[in-house]
Amino acid sequence: MVVLVTIPLFSQDAPREEVKQINIVYGANFTKDETQYPGASIFSKDERQIQFEHEGADLFCDIAIYYQKENKLKAIGNIRLQQGDSIQMTSGKINYDGNVNMAKAWENVVLTSNSKMTLTTDTLRFNRLAQQAYYQDFGTVVDSVNTLTSEVGRYFLQNKKLQFLDSVHLKNPDYILDSEQLDYYETSKNAYLYGPSTITGKSYKIYCERGFYDTKVESGYFIKNTRIDYNNRIIKGDSVYFNKAREFASATNNIKVIDTVNNGVIKAHYAEVFKAKDSVFATKRAVSISLMEQDSLYMHGDTLMVTGKPDHRVLRAFRNAKFFKTDLSGKCDSIHADQKTGITQLITNPILWNGPNQMTGDSIHLKSDLKTEKMDSLKVLNNAFIISLDSVSMEGYNQAKGIDLFGKFRDNQLKIIDLIKNTEVIYYMYNDDDELIGIDKTICSAIRITMANNDIEDLTFFTNPDGNIYPETELPENSRKLKGFIWRGDERILTKDGIFDEDDNNIVLPVIRGISNPIDIDAEEEERNSNENDPVNSRNKANDKATDPKKKSTQQKAE
Repeated sequence: MVVLVTIPLFSQDAPREEVKQINIVYGANFTKDETQYPGASIFSKDERQIQFEHEGADLFCDIAIYYQKENKLKAIGNIRLQQGDSIQMTSGKINYDGNVNMAKAWENVVLTSNSKMTLTTDTLRFNRLAQQAYYQDFGTVVDSVNTLTSEVGRYFLQNKKLQFLDSVHLKNPDYILDSEQLDYYETSKNAYLYGPSTITGKSYKIYCERGFYDTKVESGYFIKNTRIDYNNRIIKGDSVYFNKAREFASATNNIKVIDTVNNGVIKAHYAEVFKAKDSVFATKRAVSISLMEQDSLYMHGDTLMVTGKPDHRVLRAFRNAKFFKTDLSGKCDSIHADQKTGITQLITNPILWNGPNQMTGDSIHLKSDLKTEKMDSLKVLNNAFIISLDSVSMEGYNQAKGIDLFGKFRDNQLKIIDLIKNTEVIYYMYNDDDELIGIDKTICSAIRITMANNDIEDLTFFTNPDGNIYPETELPENSRKLKGFIWRGDERILTKDGIFDEDDNNIVLPVIRGISNPIDIDAEEEERNSNENDPVNSRNKANDKATDPKKKSTQQKAE
């Protein structure tokens, strides 16, 4: 039996302008049950479902228990709540309060948006005044790109934003994302990460505690304790950018790039990593740190570049290049270090210190043993010159020069130095009581210097040496220095921090965006569009510019 019932649209307790009454569009079968549902009107479907309307939303169901006075509704069976053409929600049961426009749905709840996003959960609360839907006992969201699950979730209908909390899991065909909190925009597919988060792709893994990720193209911006495992490298920094399509990552402020194959580390305040080229570019107080027989080698330049596959890395330091290792340091215009050959070249105006011994020449090469990772040998080519301050008098200088110099290391200590072609030497000779015997000044074809504890132990002259040992009083001061003598002891690098100059130590780091405030590009874009479309706001801005010269100037600078 079909019964048409007319019920007032508004209750006497709620004025029309404040609360609107739930409106019955189609009531079908009508009955009452004062024992079980006192004061309620009960409707059940016939060939057509029951339909209610309230403030732009239609609710369809099989059975409805309607409390007119309270302006509340209980719906049962095949429920469909339709809000315009934007939102549809289906469930097994629903309670709807027309006074506060609040719906509580449970039993196989499915909420679908017009952009084909589907939210499923067991229980969903829908606040139509705030235009928010939320669940607290696990839910799943599926769209054209991703599947997201979490224990707690909230959907902001106005800006199509979803906020997921507790055990958030995003599944994409190409990667997995897990987070403590994730904000997700239905239209842009952008994800905003808050709290410990991990993204695991096919060729990378990202960890951060705050960040932004474009889930469509696998590109993002990450801050706070960020780490990216990428192409046999670990990248850390205050701010890290990643783009899978470009096979590129960059980091800013307090960055560290770790070579997991070769145990090398690059530190700087800006770095770029190119996967396709297997290269790293670093600048701003950049330093390369490599381990050599339990002793770290620090290498610095205004710019550092590492290229090549893991078994053939090449490190280049450009402009103002310096390096430091225990008992060994140097500086030049640029450094070229080839891992496969073990040869490090100091190029253009090189100077090398082995302990207190200063060595210069047109070009200096250092070679390490690839098996033992110890220093093996040394070459100073063209105009080789070695100088050390006399360790007894602390006034004179021991000197040796030749065309080329060849050195041999043992246990990372320089033991033998061979100078060849047109060699000359000035050497202060002492007895066992450290009394000066005389100053040896000799010319010959070749000289071998035997070293002990970075000091000269013995000199051997080859092929017709010509020289003499002069008493100190018989060798004038101007004859105690070989031609080309330049002492640069004040430039010697004594610590690993000595490779940095004043400019390196006074770099002003950029402020990382998003640390103090949430990163939300979508919200910012929405606000900009809202301001541009608001005539009152636009007029106020125009008036500000016209009446306030200071604001006008600031705005012009910003533009």
